[in-house]
Amino acid sequence: MGVYTDQFLPRFTDLALGKPMGPMRARVAGGLSGDVLELGFGSGRNLPHTPPTVRRFLAVEPAAACRKLAAARIAAAPFPVEWIGLDGQDLPLEDDAVDHVLVTWSLCTIPDVERALRETRRVLRPGGMLHFVEHGRSPEAQTAKWQDRLTPVWGKLFGGCHLNRPIDQLIEAAGLRLDGIQTYNMGGPEVIGFAYEGTASKQ
Repeated sequence: MGVYTDQFLPRFTDLALGKPMGPMRARVAGGLSGDVLELGFGSGRNLPHTPPTVRRFLAVEPAAACRKLAAARIAAAPFPVEWIGLDGQDLPLEDDAVDHVLVTWSLCTIPDVERALRETRRVLRPGGMLHFVEHGRSPEAQTAKWQDRLTPVWGKLFGGCHLNRPIDQLIEAAGLRLDGIQTYNMGGPEVIGFAYEGTASKQ
């Protein structure tokens, strides 16, 4: 599983979440400025959509292969990008350290997502914002049942990915206020494609 999880899966994910996801990435990254932290930086696909109003970009990413995939995008960024850690559950930052946190299709894979979101709130400055787009639990009961059934196998194949996490509820439970959220089907079967997109703030 080492080669699969360390080499193949990051490259597959980079392709699967590539150009078709560009409009969604542009929407959630468009309002970033100042000091920004990204959880699940991956191969840096959000960088081309991030405005030059960003002063500093801090990246958290557990997959070593992603650093190689991200090199060209980092080199082209109009702001400094700094790798600061591997684990969104334990951020090496002081309280109130960043203006914005960005996360795209990563809350599904973090083992202790509740802890990661509490850490997100801790490092955000008062009034700071979480920008997110994620896939997660469908409001349709039958679809949600299938998500529950499939998640154990799906997770083994796709790096611990959960199909059934209620993203909005998890964000609010961490003490962040949802300021705007929309849900929709990203395309394909809703069991894997029900999306949550929006922002939440630290009050």
